[in-house]
Amino acid sequence: MISNGKVAFHTLGCKLNFAETSAIARSFNEAGYARVEVQEAPDVVVINTCSVTDNADKKCRNIVRRALSTNPEAFIAVIGCYAQLKPEEIANIEGVDLVLGANEKFNLLEHVGHLDKVDGTGVVKATAIKETKDFIPSYSSGDRTRTFLKVQDGCNYFCAFCTIPLARGRSRSANIETTVIQAKEAIAAGAKEIVLTGVNIGDFGTAHNEDLLGLIKKLDQLEGVERYRISSIEPNLLTNEIIDFVAQSNHFVPHFHIPLQSGNDEILRAMRRRYLTDLYKDRIHRIKEKMPDACIGVDVITGFPGETDEHFNITYEFIQQLPVSYLHAFTYSERANTTALRIDEVIPMNIRQERTKMLRILSAKKKRAFYQNHLGDERPVLFEASEHDGLMFGFTDNYVKVELPFAKELINKVRDVKLGEMTPDGNVSASLLTTTAT
Repeated sequence: MISNGKVAFHTLGCKLNFAETSAIARSFNEAGYARVEVQEAPDVVVINTCSVTDNADKKCRNIVRRALSTNPEAFIAVIGCYAQLKPEEIANIEGVDLVLGANEKFNLLEHVGHLDKVDGTGVVKATAIKETKDFIPSYSSGDRTRTFLKVQDGCNYFCAFCTIPLARGRSRSANIETTVIQAKEAIAAGAKEIVLTGVNIGDFGTAHNEDLLGLIKKLDQLEGVERYRISSIEPNLLTNEIIDFVAQSNHFVPHFHIPLQSGNDEILRAMRRRYLTDLYKDRIHRIKEKMPDACIGVDVITGFPGETDEHFNITYEFIQQLPVSYLHAFTYSERANTTALRIDEVIPMNIRQERTKMLRILSAKKKRAFYQNHLGDERPVLFEASEHDGLMFGFTDNYVKVELPFAKELINKVRDVKLGEMTPDGNVSASLLTTTAT
């Protein structure tokens, strides 16, 4: 049985996982554990896994090996989406002592306090995902300059390629009042920028007869926070009212990330997405009409079953003509228990990867053009703590990454800067304007 001691966390995947890791870490801290890094011989190692990224099994094994190399007696617990989807597979990884599913992970501290390190197969506690109905609020703290505020969990959409509903359950959230309390706690802990995150955040509040627009209006009234970002939001749930509010708000920045997945309507239907390209295009142009300087990111999947060269070329042209700023291009990979597996026209992996490469090149061009369009602008930047070759970095409100000589007093401060020139690393050099840091 383990009590107190040192605990380390390793988080894979999305912003939502980082928020949940922080919430769990705070419970360990309150119980007397000291948080350390994996290489610092922790007594307990918690691995928060992801089912979206490839090679989840390999990544998990590597972290387990690293932890045991510093402390062979470390208690290894694995949580997260991969743990819910394939708990027995994880339990058989040498060195893993405990696997907790979606319904159990927030009780991790209690489980650790009642278990000893095991020989052989780890203990599994993972109930059926349909039993996961509670919403556990979370926010990240201490890990990064930006704070990730979990406002929603789960998804009701069941897209053909996605395992998230199987790993996280049905869509759910707290009400506006409870979410605002969480935001206030994050602000009191020093958050300068809060990123609203979830699986499908546009679905916020439906069980409470509330909505995302109502939430962001309340958050915008809070004092002590510099800015909010809305993380990935489905185009059919990004309403004109939300766009219009962000455009005139006090604290919400002109930055959106809107999944597209395909620029071809036939493939969108096969994917079981809830919009077509005309709606997507309308949303992009609405944003640019209201916020000409807005940064817009796009998710795209290449090589979905049945995606012909013609389908892909239509997608490529559709994205090329849109005023978007960067892409996250993903190569389709088969996921167990998804309906895409029923489609016979499987695309060879080399073709999938070549299409992904083409989109990543397009993304680099889009991003560079967006950055160059803002050279000479004066914009607020939130500076981060990392230092590299004497430089520090930060992001403007519209998500341009800037760099300037490292100055410790600027960490977690918002300062107005003038954007200079593109750097060899693809960032933008910046010079401080004479304003007071916040």
